[in-house]
Amino acid sequence: MDANAPTVIDTNAPTVIADNVDIVYRVNGTGAGKGSATAALNRIMRRKQTEKASGVRKVHAVKKVSFVAYKGEAIGLIGTNGSGKSTLLKAVAGLLPVESGAIYTDGQPSLLGVNAALMGDLTGERNVYLGGLAMGMSREQIKERYQEIVDFSGINEKGDFITLPMRTYSSGMGARLRFSIAAAKDHDVLLIDEALATGDRSFQKRSEQRIRELRKHAGTVFLVSHNNKSIRDTCDRVLWLERGELRMDGPTEDVLKEYEAFTGDKTPTKPKAKPKPKVTV
Repeated sequence: MDANAPTVIDTNAPTVIADNVDIVYRVNGTGAGKGSATAALNRIMRRKQTEKASGVRKVHAVKKVSFVAYKGEAIGLIGTNGSGKSTLLKAVAGLLPVESGAIYTDGQPSLLGVNAALMGDLTGERNVYLGGLAMGMSREQIKERYQEIVDFSGINEKGDFITLPMRTYSSGMGARLRFSIAAAKDHDVLLIDEALATGDRSFQKRSEQRIRELRKHAGTVFLVSHNNKSIRDTCDRVLWLERGELRMDGPTEDVLKEYEAFTGDKTPTKPKAKPKPKVTV
């Protein structure tokens, strides 16, 4: 076998299958005995028998959603606020149970990152190691990629912030470091929620390039974003969710065209400047 031969990705191999998925949140209302801690505990213990009596409200966040994702794809998830994008992403990652239907994955999905593992009182340096270990990397692998992670995040461009506690970082700096840690490893399925909307255009370009590299290694990338330009630059397929329902699934430009018509978000084309009248001497 030629060691220099390009890697061939089997684009027919599915990585994620969502089969008629329903996701329901239950929100406790103000039923009888709302001021009593004992009453609240009793309601929890008898939830199924007392949902109506205790004022539990069901929120149907995702409704009968089905799709198949394949190796090598970068898939954008779009939709107006509250449409169920982040909820669906968490369910694919295994962080939320489905009410009915099923989600099947080939490999281990990773929801950008490592938010649960990082600690605000630890320095950025310690969090790089902590986040890498949480993703299953060895200490040797983290050490080899440490400087690349820091350089990619750009948080040291205006000072030695990597040696400061993460609680001193701005939200943008923290998000960039989380993305950089998550992107240091090749993933079977990488799920990104709004990461590319953070940081300047230079960081966004680095992020987009890294996603393309991840796809070359036969992974699948899901990107939730309200930034249509990031979706256009990164994804070749888009799922449009609206009020929990899958409204459209198709090539990026086709879906975005319909979505922008629906939301009225399409940036109007600037009118051409009128030619200056010729002055005859």
